Amino acid sequence: MDIARSDIVKASAGRDKGKLFFVLEVEGEYLLLADGKNRRLERPKRKKRKHVIFQAHFDCRTAEKIRSGEKLANSDLRKTLAQFGGDGNPDQEG
Repeated sequence: MDIARSDIVKASAGRDKGKLFFVLEVEGEYLLLADGKNRRLERPKRKKRKHVIFQAHFDCRTAEKIRSGEKLANSDLRKTLAQFGGDGNPDQEG
C-alpha cells in the first residue's frame, strides 16, 4: 500500500523505532513525520519511506486538517495517536 499524507505509520528503524507518527508530507522517497511530542509540527522528522511501516488510514478530524492544510496543534496529533495506539496495539501496552 502506498503511503500518503495524513496516514499513520510506525518507524521500523532508527532511535524512534516502534513509535507512531502522522505523515505530514510526502517528498519522493522521503516522508515528513510528526507525533506532537518528540517530533513537533515545527520540526518534523524526515525519514525514508523504507524505514516506516504503514499502520492505518485513520479518518478523523486531525487527518482532515492535515489533508486540507488547516491550522493544526501538536496536542491534536498526540491525542489522536494515543487514541489509535490504545486500540489494542501490542507495542503500546505495558
